[in-house]
Amino acid sequence: MEGRRRARLPTNTLETARSLRRDMTDAERGLWRLIRSGQLGGAKFRRQHPIPPYVVDFCCLDAKLVIELDGSQHTQQSDAARTRFLERQGYRVLRFWNNEVLCQPDSVIAAIFDAVGCRPLTPSPLPAGEG
Repeated sequence: MEGRRRARLPTNTLETARSLRRDMTDAERGLWRLIRSGQLGGAKFRRQHPIPPYVVDFCCLDAKLVIELDGSQHTQQSDAARTRFLERQGYRVLRFWNNEVLCQPDSVIAAIFDAVGCRPLTPSPLPAGEG
């Protein structure tokens, strides 16, 4: 990786990403608390990560996973186009409704665990006669 430089992002994309980080929705803030700093089996996520021309809600570069949280402002047509673009770039896209994240965080985290290939935190039962 020596001698390799990342391409500079367009200024408007970078500013959009920064603005979105500052003004996260309640659902984004809640999910970020659960997945940040490698808390999810060591998977590192970035929030409001630019993948031009888009800025995705969350991205795990190692797992090539994008997580998008959808609210009422999203349309099926624009989301489908965005997903197709991201998949062509090699990303797997998981979409959750904001209310899923707020009301059912455990099921959202379980789906993300599956997607990044982490083992669940719940210990498996001990064999009979132990414990």
